[in-house]
Amino acid sequence: MALVVIYVVLSVIVGYLLGSINASVIIGKILYRKDIREYGSGNAGVTNTLRTFGKPAAAAVLIVDFLKGIAACLIGHLLVGYIDNFGWVGVYLAGFAAVLGHNWPVFFGFRGGKGVLTSFAVVMYISPVPALICLAVFIVVVALTRYVSLGSMVGAVFWPIVSLFYNLPALVVAVAVLMSVLIVIRHKDNIKRLFDGTEKKLSFKNKK
Repeated sequence: MALVVIYVVLSVIVGYLLGSINASVIIGKILYRKDIREYGSGNAGVTNTLRTFGKPAAAAVLIVDFLKGIAACLIGHLLVGYIDNFGWVGVYLAGFAAVLGHNWPVFFGFRGGKGVLTSFAVVMYISPVPALICLAVFIVVVALTRYVSLGSMVGAVFWPIVSLFYNLPALVVAVAVLMSVLIVIRHKDNIKRLFDGTEKKLSFKNKK
């Protein structure tokens, strides 16, 4: 049991450190000599990167934010996956830790993003079909409203609902609820702007 605990804790630590690699902050500082958190919405994520630095930078952030979620889950699986009855625990906790790292990165003063894309990567690794359903919901909401924040929150809320519908394990549902609540909380400023009518809509025309 002690070995199991060590591997699980190691999975969480590695997942958190991977999540703390915030591509939006790194790309902004290295390529543009700017801190993305001081521009636009102040969020270190794909949408603000698109608005501030343009499509190539946003595409790079999208890829990194997704892959680090997958990598965290893979490491959790490799470290704990061979242990009976504990195999997926490492995946769930490492994935959740990656989201926490993205939101509160140790390398960047604990000021990160909102964890939407990294959360999606974790969901995709754990349960691809529910993940694709949530992605479809996100796309529909954004297509109808052009509010990425609204699509992110609605898609996040759908994950625990879809997890219950597919009768996924209780631990998966618990992680789904935690991630969904975290995403909504991280969007508190967006929620206020949505109610005030000042939230910016998605546009691909601002930067090349």
